[in-house]
Amino acid sequence: MPKDYPRTRRVGEQIQRELAMLVREEIKDPRLGMTTVSAVHVSRDFSHAKVYVTVLGDAGVQHQSLEVLRRAAGFLRRELGRRMLIRTVPELHFVYDESIERGSRLDALIEQAVTEDKARHRD
Repeated sequence: MPKDYPRTRRVGEQIQRELAMLVREEIKDPRLGMTTVSAVHVSRDFSHAKVYVTVLGDAGVQHQSLEVLRRAAGFLRRELGRRMLIRTVPELHFVYDESIERGSRLDALIEQAVTEDKARHRD
């Protein structure tokens, strides 16, 4: 696991806030579903940023939204450069964040196990 540096973390958090605002206010593509920028991890040299997004909807909507974001990456990078005071604006790489789905699946499994356990103890 790469070492976490305070400056890269702060820049990642600022990029996350700015991208969330840009996606919400500037991208008018109707194919873009309900999209949330959940995290941004910036490389140590600030040349690349992995942008984790969640999309409300089925796999087709998720794929379409990711494609819209990937096509808009140049525009978003340029806008970030205008809004942020950093020398190098990282290249943006959009990735679907599966942690929400994984968490809800785990929650469902735990709930199922608790229900089954209660049913066994009643008998």
